[in-house]
Amino acid sequence: MDAFLAGMAILADPYMVGIILAGTVLGVIVGALPGLSGSTTAALLLPITITMSPVAGIAFLGAIYCAANFGGSITAILINTPGDPSASATAYDGYPMARRGEAGRALGMSTIASAIGGIFSVFVLIVAAPLLAKAAYSFGPPEYFALAIFGLSMLAAVGSSTGIKNLMVGAFGVLLATIGLDLMTGVDRFTFGVPELSEGLGLVPVLTGLFAISELLVQAGRLQIIPERLGLNAMKLPSMADYRKCAKAIGLSSVLGTFIGILPALGATTAALISYNETRRWSKYKDEFGKGSIEGIAGPEAANNAAVGGSMVPTLALGIPGSATTAIILAGLIVQGVRPGPHLFNEQPALLYAVFASMLASNLMYVVLGLFAAKLFARITLIPDAILWPGVLVFAIVGAYGPNQSLVDVWVMLGFGVIGYVMRRYGFSPAPLVMGLVLGTMVEETLKQSLLIFDHNWLLFFTRPIVVALFVVTALSVCAPWLARAIRGATKSARLRAAEK
Repeated sequence: MDAFLAGMAILADPYMVGIILAGTVLGVIVGALPGLSGSTTAALLLPITITMSPVAGIAFLGAIYCAANFGGSITAILINTPGDPSASATAYDGYPMARRGEAGRALGMSTIASAIGGIFSVFVLIVAAPLLAKAAYSFGPPEYFALAIFGLSMLAAVGSSTGIKNLMVGAFGVLLATIGLDLMTGVDRFTFGVPELSEGLGLVPVLTGLFAISELLVQAGRLQIIPERLGLNAMKLPSMADYRKCAKAIGLSSVLGTFIGILPALGATTAALISYNETRRWSKYKDEFGKGSIEGIAGPEAANNAAVGGSMVPTLALGIPGSATTAIILAGLIVQGVRPGPHLFNEQPALLYAVFASMLASNLMYVVLGLFAAKLFARITLIPDAILWPGVLVFAIVGAYGPNQSLVDVWVMLGFGVIGYVMRRYGFSPAPLVMGLVLGTMVEETLKQSLLIFDHNWLLFFTRPIVVALFVVTALSVCAPWLARAIRGATKSARLRAAEK
């Protein structure tokens, strides 16, 4: 309770409130800019958080994460261009509503549904993360190794690519994690005589290149494309009848989004798309979907914001990122010298509750911003690309160079920008690479530590119940597609035999 009160006390600190407000406003702005997502912005601004205290830095990134998912709905509704991938499902019905002159009604419902979903997930985070961490507190290197392997088994599900492509990119990320000095043998690996690489690839330049620079290159190829723009009328908020109509969709999607967010690697985009399908399935007005259904806005928006809090559960409790943005937040924790995982709840509980409080405050703040300033934020889309993206490039170079004052980091960022662009060009998601890079180091270190503990007898892994349980879950996760196909085939065969009889 003392830690909880200490964490919530940040809301009485004007400096912290200002940091959270700045992150919220920035998150809404970048969320509304097509292509410039919350993960891109978090990667760009990660170097800035190094100069802050751990609480302020993580609160700032968390506020951006919360607000960016909502901000993406603004352009999804107004110009049929989702500012964030998680808002793609919102465009299905939001844009038709805007074309009917109901942009204010759509934006108002998006705001309220997003806030309800986000606040619900924060309360789940407050309850679930300590319980999960308590269960994991007895983990040693073998258990962490099994846990990291389980996290890698989810690579096939992260991002928008096919499972095979995701596994290929994830394996490449694991390979990149081996660059640098081997702490067990003292041997430099894959550094090619560059001393700056002896500590491995910096997370900041890699993330900045993969997300910001690759997006800059993508947008550079679209300079001649002019999106259709709609006039913005005065805000007309949803009625009480609209809220009653959407209550079931918001409640169902908040629970569904939080659950999907907790599962490592799925994230807000998956939550929104699944929620849209489920909202339509359980709606009394199925014929309205795709033509301007307000339920079609409420469901995905509640889900994608609920997934934010959900994805922070494995990130904080286990040290496994629940999405691309939480991978960046995880990097922010590591850069600040904070060790994520179950020990965090005993070593720095006040920091955790401060993060919870900042996310709660951010959800409340963007309600006000969404209801009273969405029209203003939408004007940001009028910034010419010729001004916007050169500015992003300047900030990216400064951000990559800043932490270590090394030009090698700038070249690493530019190199990964090209890699990220090629990946996107051929349908590969960069998110599995981030997870592979983050978890690859954990896999290698914990495997070596475990083998030292076991005197290189790997069979002793199977003498630890938690390790065995995690290996079984990992095997089921990997084999799930084949098992599902086998069950469907057996069911179909049984039906055919029954029909023949």
